[in-house]
Amino acid sequence: MKHAILFFLLLIFLFSCAPKIALIGPKYNYSGMDKPTIKVHKKIEVFIYQGVKEGVPLKLDRRTRIDSLAIDDKNLKILIDFNKFLGYIPLRVDNVNLIYKTIREAIGKKYRKYQLLIRSKKYSIQELIPNYFRSKKENYDLSRMPLPNVNRPLPPVRPQRPWSTSGGLEGKNIVVSHSHGWYYEKMNRRWEWQRPRLFQSVEDLLPMSFTIPYLIPMLENAGANVFATRERDVQINEAVVDNDSLSSKASQYFEWQTNPQFTWQTGADSGFAISAVPYLYGVNPFRHGTYRVTTSDSTASAGINWVPDIPEDGRYAVYISFHSSPENVDDARYTVVHRGAHNTFLINQQIGGGTWVYLGTFSFSKGVNPDSGSVRLTNMSKSKDRMVSADAIRFGGGMGDVSRGGSISGRPRFEEGARYYLQYAGMPDTLVYSHTNNQDDYIDDRYARPEYANFLKGAPYGPNKNRQAEGLGVPVDLSLAFHTDAGISESDTTIGTLMIYSTMGADTTDVFPDSVSRLADRDFGDILQTQIIHDIRSCFDPIWNRRELMDSEYTEAYQPNMPGALVELLSHQNFGDMKFGMDPRFRFLAARAIYKGMLKFLATSYNYGYVVQPLPVTHFSATFDSIGKVLLQWRPHEDTLETTATPSKYIVYIRRGNADFSLAKIVDQTTTVFSDLTPGTIYSFKIAALNKGGRSFDSEILSVCKTPDAVRPVLIVNGFDRISAPAVFSAGKFSGFWNLEDQGVPDRFDIGFTGAQFDFDDSSKYRTNDAPGHGNSLAGFETRIIPGNSFDFPFVHGQSIKNAGYSFVSCSAEAVMDSLVNLADFEIVDLILGEEKETHWQKPEMDSVLGTQFKTFPQKMQNKIRKFTENGGNIFVSGAYLGKDMFAGKDSTDQDLIFAESVLHYSWAIDHASSSGRVFFNSDSLFSSDSLLQFNQGYNPKIYTVEAPDALNPVKDSYTILRYKDNSFCAAVGHKGEYNTVIMGFPFESIIKKEQRDYLMKMVLEFLK
Repeated sequence: MKHAILFFLLLIFLFSCAPKIALIGPKYNYSGMDKPTIKVHKKIEVFIYQGVKEGVPLKLDRRTRIDSLAIDDKNLKILIDFNKFLGYIPLRVDNVNLIYKTIREAIGKKYRKYQLLIRSKKYSIQELIPNYFRSKKENYDLSRMPLPNVNRPLPPVRPQRPWSTSGGLEGKNIVVSHSHGWYYEKMNRRWEWQRPRLFQSVEDLLPMSFTIPYLIPMLENAGANVFATRERDVQINEAVVDNDSLSSKASQYFEWQTNPQFTWQTGADSGFAISAVPYLYGVNPFRHGTYRVTTSDSTASAGINWVPDIPEDGRYAVYISFHSSPENVDDARYTVVHRGAHNTFLINQQIGGGTWVYLGTFSFSKGVNPDSGSVRLTNMSKSKDRMVSADAIRFGGGMGDVSRGGSISGRPRFEEGARYYLQYAGMPDTLVYSHTNNQDDYIDDRYARPEYANFLKGAPYGPNKNRQAEGLGVPVDLSLAFHTDAGISESDTTIGTLMIYSTMGADTTDVFPDSVSRLADRDFGDILQTQIIHDIRSCFDPIWNRRELMDSEYTEAYQPNMPGALVELLSHQNFGDMKFGMDPRFRFLAARAIYKGMLKFLATSYNYGYVVQPLPVTHFSATFDSIGKVLLQWRPHEDTLETTATPSKYIVYIRRGNADFSLAKIVDQTTTVFSDLTPGTIYSFKIAALNKGGRSFDSEILSVCKTPDAVRPVLIVNGFDRISAPAVFSAGKFSGFWNLEDQGVPDRFDIGFTGAQFDFDDSSKYRTNDAPGHGNSLAGFETRIIPGNSFDFPFVHGQSIKNAGYSFVSCSAEAVMDSLVNLADFEIVDLILGEEKETHWQKPEMDSVLGTQFKTFPQKMQNKIRKFTENGGNIFVSGAYLGKDMFAGKDSTDQDLIFAESVLHYSWAIDHASSSGRVFFNSDSLFSSDSLLQFNQGYNPKIYTVEAPDALNPVKDSYTILRYKDNSFCAAVGHKGEYNTVIMGFPFESIIKKEQRDYLMKMVLEFLK
């Protein structure tokens, strides 16, 4: 009787759940099932409902349902096959055990002794736990780990540097594909983006804003060779030097030998040549020329020098090319000679030939400069009597030159889709970039990205049209496709991160060509997505959405013949996501999370202990010690997310004048000294932290100069460390980025900005790519690099201080606030505040975890300046938001107002005080002058835009020094008394002409002195 009552209650419970179950999927067809099976089936449906609708703790995908259920009473087994959507959640030992436990409890005691097997898309859910997340290495699934390869070739490029990255990605080869690009649409007979311009960017550029400045350098700093499917250099100029042809008649190519035995000769196969441009379909520039060869020697008995005619001063990527062969050396020695330094690379010429091979990006001066702008190759090798090959050298990314529909794109090459870059890079058409036989560039571009990775690797992993194609023989370890098309929402919440992988390859098998399980793709995708979600939630958004871990046959997921995944990091269509996506701090963090995910996957696959590269150092200072030596001090930056990211050493770089940086020394401590520096020369320094995982990004740049006659130097304090997205606007049903208020500050530069947003209507619907609705943005800037915070402004200020006859040193604001540098040691302080401004002006969402950043005068800095001036110290401060941030800021206090008015002797009038950038000297000030100055308020490729400078007001004991030409509002305030101050409402470094900067700085220093 008791059991009957319980059974009756269970039926009532199941019946009450039935309407709810119907909400999560189609009704089940129970025909052919016996009654016990139907009963178990319905109990499992309850489990699904609870896991979907209640969501705790399993959070199943709403599309999860049962594909089949088999009860084997004879052998006491139950097999439950769920559809693939059960596998869309991250599976771990804990929740797999919970699924088994919950289902066992649901189906009842009758089946307690039955062996239960739960699968999703034919895999047991235990199998779907990545090796990395398994409790013991003994439980690893070896079928998804790389096979032992004792004959693995040396990496194609080995930079010669005095450190190793044994805990990082040393020797690993990774292909990075950053989304779509500018392409030719045959039906419209025009070049266009593959995605719409939304929220001031476009998906064809936005992922590059993560990969080029952040992700790719992180991978390379960890020791990896990175191959990009699109041009990675944003330099629009290009110089090519080749034995067959030169891009400029002034460029120089010359061969030399000290012994006739090692004479250079023409190789038997084809090589690069600058053939007829533009390149038509099927034209391969690496099949239209020749290459040169000689025999290797134990000494440098032969060589070639390539000397380009550099079009403009700037930074240029350097690419080499050669003909690869098993008879070649694996240590061809190339040296890049650049402005003030040189770097040497060993190249494995047995693999990777017949295309552009990236060495690095370096500074070069305009013109022909053999001693500071060249590439040199010698035949010296550890292997004697092998072959050394040489072909073209390319400097800079250049402009697109592939013709489609009778026209070229007119865009920088880095903006074009992979299909065009890969043609220029010598890839075969039908195997790599012409999947549709030249009929549809959109489809061809999509297939070109994974097939490039396959061709790099070569047989038997070659392009899917012919996996036995020889290819380039590069053992590619990993492929990543990076996109930002994760969906759209009517609300302002974030869409979040979607991860796509495939357990089926292009040949519909579930293994790679070497029989390694394609579950490695799932491992990689899961590790990657988990790391991204963890880091974003920890630092920026506690509720950042983790979307599906999707097993699906997307082209870039199933075409690669090596482990890979496609990440949709966020939704470029959704304003809630783009508030984060446009912020450089978020870009750095997301890129670092992706790098860490790749590192952890590869370390698990190859079974070694990983170490995460350190964060950039902080609290940097460059001052003179008691005997006149340059004293450098800094602090490591603790990474609260990664215990392994602790520095063990530090690399110190030095720059002399306008030259490039060179490695000066590697030290164990957080301090070092330099002596015997030439008086009158500006020396600049930067620091990189180092450990077994690799090298951190560089610190800010600090500069010093000792003039022959000056005794007490000026201290430059760099308080401008802000990087930020544009300001956001939200009122009723209107929202978006409000550049008029604040355009944001790029981290050194931004390549993803298309133009200002003009559609702010939340209800504006998508119609076409040309009319995408809410977020629609202008296009006028998408071919321009937007300059931002260079972190090198002490050099700009220092040049003018030196030209005024003063010595100077410099430090970070943190070094002052935390008492590493004492202001009392100096008579004059130049405080750089640029576009420093508290981040709540931009978008408070970014500050929800870590709080606001970048306040102009934090309380600790106020205290230091107050004490400095009380003792007679004189100070010059310049910045665009000195008034608004102190007087109208969200966190402004009475103390802020008192500090500004009583210590620095200024108050605030208005913001947006000028649109012309022109200022003049007030006639009744001690600065009396007829000169006009101009700072940058428009686009300038070398200095950031000052869109909203402050108009200041003098207080009772100060007066106006400079006025804005637009309206005669006060642009700078001066105070004379027991100490002297000059406070300027626009940044000094934004003055466009150097001679005007020099003139103003001299007058400021004389006023303060």
